[in-house]
Amino acid sequence: MVSKNTARMGLVKIQDLIDDASCYQKVRELRWPEGVRCPFCDDEHVIKYGHNQTQEHRQRYDCKSCRRYFDDLTGTIFEGHHQPLRVWILCLYFMGLNLSNTQIAKELDLNKDDVQRMASQLRQGVVNRKPATVLQETVECDEVYVVAGHKGHPSAVKKTP
Repeated sequence: MVSKNTARMGLVKIQDLIDDASCYQKVRELRWPEGVRCPFCDDEHVIKYGHNQTQEHRQRYDCKSCRRYFDDLTGTIFEGHHQPLRVWILCLYFMGLNLSNTQIAKELDLNKDDVQRMASQLRQGVVNRKPATVLQETVECDEVYVVAGHKGHPSAVKKTP
């Protein structure tokens, strides 16, 4: 049951509880635990070069080695999108809670098609970062039925009495 005080205050959206500055700081910490490195040449000789014009907490950098500019999101799945970083982080959080895209869209006040695209991109990003499975030593397979080379020719694999 909703109290009268809560009803007067209105709904509190989780989006309003997370600030952009902390999202960008966390991305920097996770992306560059040993310090900022150029995503193009992997060199550590970079200097801060102001901030993004539309997102004030998105730090820009200048690489002294390859002379290229980049920012906190260059080369990440968050690069090149109009949604603020906090919306992407919240979408990822809600996906972890196993919310449907429709529920996420309601929580974030977004179009469900936008959430579908974001969720697909986030899932693909996870798949791309997952290391390839490497089998070692003895590998055992049970109940394998192989008909390689006989596709479309069932008579070629018929048992003869």
